[in-house]
This record gives sequence, C-alpha cells and structure tokens, in this order.
Amino acid sequence: MSKGKVLIVGSNANKVEIQGGGWGATGQYLNETVVPAMAVIEAGYEVVLATPDGTKMTLDAASDAAAHFGGDEAAYKRARQFWDSDPVMNNVRTLQSVIDEGLDRYAGVFIPGGQAPVVDLMQNAELRTILQHFHEKAKPTAMLCHGPISVAAAMPHAREFRAALIAGDPEKAKEWARGWQYAGYKMTVFSATEEKYVEDNILKAKIYFDMPYALRTAGGEVIINPKDFAPHVVEDRELITGQNPASDHPIAEKLVAALNRTTA
Repeated sequence: MSKGKVLIVGSNANKVEIQGGGWGATGQYLNETVVPAMAVIEAGYEVVLATPDGTKMTLDAASDAAAHFGGDEAAYKRARQFWDSDPVMNNVRTLQSVIDEGLDRYAGVFIPGGQAPVVDLMQNAELRTILQHFHEKAKPTAMLCHGPISVAAAMPHAREFRAALIAGDPEKAKEWARGWQYAGYKMTVFSATEEKYVEDNILKAKIYFDMPYALRTAGGEVIINPKDFAPHVVEDRELITGQNPASDHPIAEKLVAALNRTTA
C-alpha cells in the first residue's frame, strides 16, 4: 500500500547559455535524480516524474560514471538501469497535466540538479503553481545541487528576474524578486567554486551567473559548505536543499523523514 505520491520535477533543457554567446551541453545528473527517487520508493511512496513538455530529461554525460556512486560499479549499474528502464523514469507527465489532475494528491516534491534547471525550470510558470501549492500546504519541497535555483520560479516575474541576472543588473533583479515566497529562507545550492570547477573542466566555458549569487539576490539566506563537493543539506520549514552531487544520500534521508512526518 503506497504511503502517498511524490512528484519529481525534471528539466527538458539539454544546453545552457554561455558567456560570449553560444551554448554548452547540459542535462540532469544521474545520481542526483536516481538516488533520492529510489530512496523515496523504498520508503513506500509512489513516484511520478513530470517535465515541462512531458518528455524525459537529458542525462548529463558528466554524471554517467561510477565515480558519482563512490566508485561502486554495482550501484552505478543499478542506477543506470533505473534511469533507462524503470517505468517511473519513462512514463513522464507534463507539469500542466499534474496540476490539472490535482496537486493535493502529492505528499512532496523533489527537483534534481545538473545545470539544466538553470535554463527552464527557474522561469517556468507551471512550476510556479506547483511551488506555491507546496509552500502554502507546508509539504516537503526538496531540491539538489543546481535544483534549488528552481525556487526562483515561484516569483511572479521569474523570467524577468533571470533576464536581469544574465544582463548583470542585480538591482533590477532584486526588483523583480519582490514578493518571493522563499525570501528569508535558509537554503543551499551548488557553490561558486564548485561551479568554477565545472566551467573549467567540463563545460569549458562560463555561464552567466552562479547559483548562490542568484539566490542571495532574490532574498534567500544561502549557506554554503566551504569544502567543495562535500555533503551539505539545509532544511528550513518545508524547504530542503542539498549543495552538490555528494549530497544525494543525505537529502534523500531528509526528504523521506519529512515525508514520514507529514503523512503520519
């Protein structure tokens, strides 16, 4: 018997804008998606995956390695099989269809990382509706790595906020962020120094803004672990955020505990 439904919101972006013009390849991280999803299922919940256009997310090639599973080849293969073949990962809904069906039936929501959410989710109008519901109902709302940038979608003017960040205009961005439901929340996100490592070694280019800067500009109280790529999770009210790929198991534990408290 299912203890309830948990919504996973994925991105449809497979490229991200880079400074100087052009695009860099991106997607969503394997371990960041699969580890929390499998933990939630193991805890007795049903998982529903939805994306803006109802198609499956692109796997970020940088995440497709056993290194993100502590070098455990068996764990990596289980994760890859879940991503490739499990119905949860392949019966993808649109965000709008989930809203139309009714958000009351969901006990919690989770958004994984990879740079993809920086492109579409942080300015998605359907996600705004979803985040407003989970905020008003105080239901567990978990996001990992770059996933926490998705909280910007809850702004009435998320698109304008993102455009101001890209234009390098923080004062205008602050204006567009007024009325944000997460202002004053403690949260974490992929750090600027972690981002620099990805830019230098994987993307080979710079994106337009780093995640802590964006969330602080919006009014969030961003708490970063100064040790790069070490596990770090922050929980404040309904919002549970993890800093980086190494936070996959810790955020899964926090999310399951929050779900159990609210559904008991």
